[in-house]
Amino acid sequence: MGKRAPSLKCLKMNLLFSNDKQGQLPNSWYAASVNQHKRYKTLQTRIRTDVCIIGGGFTGLSAALHLATAGVKVVLLDAHRPGWGASGRNGGQVANGQRVEQGRLEKEYGELAARSLWQIGQDAKELVGSLVSKYSINCDFKPGIVHACFSEAEVKEELKNTANLQKNYGHSDIHSLDKTQIQNIIGSKSYIGGSIDWRSAHLHPLNFALGLADSASDLGVEIFENSLVDKIAYGNKNIIHTKHGQVEANYTIIACNGYLGNLNKEISKKVMPINNFIAATEVLNDSLKKSILMKDIAVADSKFVVNYFRLSRDNRLLFGGGESYGYKFPKNLEATVRKPMLRIFPQLKSIKFDYTWGGTLAITMGRMPYLSRLNNSTYSASGYSGSGVAMATMAGKILCEDILGENGRFKTMSSIITPNFPGRGALRSPLLALAMTWYKMRDELGF
Repeated sequence: MGKRAPSLKCLKMNLLFSNDKQGQLPNSWYAASVNQHKRYKTLQTRIRTDVCIIGGGFTGLSAALHLATAGVKVVLLDAHRPGWGASGRNGGQVANGQRVEQGRLEKEYGELAARSLWQIGQDAKELVGSLVSKYSINCDFKPGIVHACFSEAEVKEELKNTANLQKNYGHSDIHSLDKTQIQNIIGSKSYIGGSIDWRSAHLHPLNFALGLADSASDLGVEIFENSLVDKIAYGNKNIIHTKHGQVEANYTIIACNGYLGNLNKEISKKVMPINNFIAATEVLNDSLKKSILMKDIAVADSKFVVNYFRLSRDNRLLFGGGESYGYKFPKNLEATVRKPMLRIFPQLKSIKFDYTWGGTLAITMGRMPYLSRLNNSTYSASGYSGSGVAMATMAGKILCEDILGENGRFKTMSSIITPNFPGRGALRSPLLALAMTWYKMRDELGF
C-alpha cells in the first residue's frame, strides 16, 4: 500500500503489457472458441492466506487446485486474468516426457536420475488427462503427437530414441515412422520419417486453463484478476503487494514463466522470455484438410525453431512457427507464420488466416524446467522451454507436494542444474537473440 502505480513507460517495457491490452485475451482462435467461464474481482484489500500464488497459468492453477484439494487456503493473483498468458495461447500439445531427449538425460544425469525424470514426464501427461476427466473440462482432449524429421540423420536419431524408449522404458505406445508412413499422415514431402506417440495428446489450452481456474475456485481458491504484483517483501511470512491491496502468506509460489519481468532477479537469471506465434487458417474444405493431416493428431518437427500444427475442431489448421526475442511482437504476424507454413504446406498458398497471435514463453539454458525453493517461504517454477502444457501442470502439483511435506519429486526436479544466462541487464536479450539467430540460420540452411 502507498506504492505509486507503475508508469506508462514501465508498463510498455514489460512483456505483460507490451503486446496486449489490460485484461483482454488475444485475438486468437482459442479466445474465439472459449467456453463460458468465471470472471474474478481485482484485489482491493489486505488479506491473509496459507499460500499466495502469483500467476494464473498452468503452474499456478494446478498448484492452487491441488493445494485446495488438500484443504489449504490459497489466494491466486494474476496481472490480467487466468489463462491469459502462454497457457492460453500455445500449441496445445501434451507432449512426451521432458523437453530433452532421454538419451541426453542419461548422459548428463545418469540412468537412475534419467528414469526418475522420465517417470515425472509420463506422470505429467497422465495428470493432464486425469484432471480433464475428474473436473469434466471440455477442451478437445485427443491422443497422438507425431515428431517429424527433415533429414536422414534426424530420422536415424529418432529411430534410436524410439527404440530406447520401447526397449528400456517400456513405452509401447510410441512407434517409428518411415517416409511412406509419415507422408500418409502428413501431406508434406518435407518430412521423411519420425515417430508417433499415442500416449501424448493435444487439447484446447485456454479451455483447459479456464477449467482448472473454475475448478479451483469451486474448491475455495480466491482468484483475483487485473491484480499486478509489483513487490514482494520476503520474510517468515511474505507480503505480496499490488496497486490496491496486499496479501500476507506463509508461502508464496512465483509462477510467472515468460512474464516474470523484474519481479525476482534470481529467477530471471535462470529463465529467459521468448515470443512465439500461431495462426489459424480459414475453415478448410474436406479435400484440403485431408491433404494436410490424415489423422486427428498434432505434429511438432525437428527444427530448432519448431514448427507445430494440428487441426481445430472446426477444420482450421492451427500452425505455430517463428520466434522473436525482444519486447515487441513483429508488426506483421501473418507473414511471420505464413513463411514457415508454406515451406511445409505449399498447397495452402491461397488460404487466408482468420486469426494470428503471439505469446511469451520462457526457456532455460539446458531446456529443462527450473523448479526452486528460493527461501523458506518462496517457491518458483518456470522455464518449460516449449513443453509447458504437461510439465507446468505437473510442476504446480510438485510444488504442492513439497509444501505438504512430500518432497520426492520436488527434490528430483530442483536438483537439475540450471545455469545462468550470460550477460546482465540490457545485454541479456541481445546475446540470446544472437545465439538464437545462429540456430535459425542452421534451420534455414538445413544443417
